[in-house]
Amino acid sequence: MSFENFTELEIEIGRIISAADEVELPLRVFGGAAIRLHCAQHWQLYTTLGRPSHHDMDFVTYDKFGSRARKLFTDLGYDPHFSMVLSAATGTGRHRQIFWDKSGNSVDVCLGAMKMSHVINFSDRLEVDHPTVPLAELLLQKLQVVDVSEKDLQDMVILLCAHDVGQSDDDKINAEHVAKVLARSWGFHHTATINLRRTVEYASSHPALSRAVKESVAARVHQLMEAIDMEPKTSVWKLRAQVGTAVRWYNPVEEVQR
Repeated sequence: MSFENFTELEIEIGRIISAADEVELPLRVFGGAAIRLHCAQHWQLYTTLGRPSHHDMDFVTYDKFGSRARKLFTDLGYDPHFSMVLSAATGTGRHRQIFWDKSGNSVDVCLGAMKMSHVINFSDRLEVDHPTVPLAELLLQKLQVVDVSEKDLQDMVILLCAHDVGQSDDDKINAEHVAKVLARSWGFHHTATINLRRTVEYASSHPALSRAVKESVAARVHQLMEAIDMEPKTSVWKLRAQVGTAVRWYNPVEEVQR
């Protein structure tokens, strides 16, 4: 992927990814900036939806490469956040590293998994795509948000408009992978299916979106929901489903100031 004609933030992401490639560190970008990179040809949707610019950089590598990731970012001029120093007490550093550059821009590095409202495990998935995590994980990251924001909904609309739903990761949203992830966790399944319906509702009610975009989003969500419904659920999923929302089904998120 070429980083020409991108914003300064996206150019910096390109610099970081290139540096990681040079030392054979499997580092991938995720989050809103990754969706922007993957959907660059649909830039007009950002204007249509009024999607604010991205200001954060989020990366993931495998947990065994934590020390190598720390060295990469310090070599690139980033300073570790204080939470890494306190990791023994808080546990933050075990799965997350935070850095700052000289201008006050931050970079967040997850190690092995993203642990927010729900957990996304990246085991054996980072080699699937480059420079971002696979499209399935980009969607799952948004679907796991319990208190979904308008920006999250906008990102899901853009992602679903820009990519077909299929059974592989070949520039498609891998419905099979999404379904398997959700079949292991009733809580994640519950949050994700609510957010898929919210995405359709948001798109269908947005006055600036064309009919074609609204129909495309609805059709691809329908494909995903069918795959999710048809996927056999684990015994743990079935037991947790009996409890339902009587018990909290998600992890409370304590946002670390960046």
